[in-house]
Amino acid sequence: MNIRNVFMLVVLLISSCVFSNTYNWGKTGHRATGQIAEAHLTKKAKRSIALLLNGQSLALVSTFADEIKSDKQYKRYSPWHYVNFSFGKKYGEEAPSEFGDLVQGIEKCITILKDDKSSINDKQFYLKMLVHFIGDLHQPLHVGRGEDKGGNDIQVQWFRDGSNLHRVWDSNMIDYYGMSYTELSINKDKLSKNQITAIESGNILDWVHESQALAKKVYASANTGEKLGYTYMYYNFPIVRTQLQKGGIRLATILNDIFG
Repeated sequence: MNIRNVFMLVVLLISSCVFSNTYNWGKTGHRATGQIAEAHLTKKAKRSIALLLNGQSLALVSTFADEIKSDKQYKRYSPWHYVNFSFGKKYGEEAPSEFGDLVQGIEKCITILKDDKSSINDKQFYLKMLVHFIGDLHQPLHVGRGEDKGGNDIQVQWFRDGSNLHRVWDSNMIDYYGMSYTELSINKDKLSKNQITAIESGNILDWVHESQALAKKVYASANTGEKLGYTYMYYNFPIVRTQLQKGGIRLATILNDIFG
């Protein structure tokens, strides 16, 4: 093995250690989804959410579920960022994780927010979590394979830097595109009312299965050790933009149902 190959192996191993616990859209992606959602909220929902969050935007609170990971008391929420079940199966056909998963997490958030007996503190907490989890749901590799940690163990190069397939979809493509979350949300695709209605249709499980179907294509899009760059970006970043927009529209759909 020559020096160059040794160097690349070291880079890939380091990236594996650094990124092995990455289970979320990057900050920019989550914030874009939050801001897109705000544009689809009813007036009543906007007022209720603004009151509950003390005026904080959905974009601002969208990264809360990641920020609390540094606090051990919130460790039990870590499995809520993703869901793994066998390809070719429907969610529920296999025993769900005893530690919880993305589906269980979203359902818990909705239950707390709809319960009039829930405390203000609980509603604030679970609203912030819900905003994040709906974003996570639309990153395809959050519904990927458990054995490779949703693509985290599939080491690749992003241009000349070591990365992994999960990180490429989380943040590498978004960061390379160079737009802020506000620019991404403003420059979303223009959709007809019928297109928006189609995106809003279905339920959480429908959206989970949709993301898993997309995850299969993501896995087929790159091989371990492959150098990804301009061509990969050209073919796949439009999918990322679409998923961010779908996540925002569907988040608003859920919040409008909860808050009126």
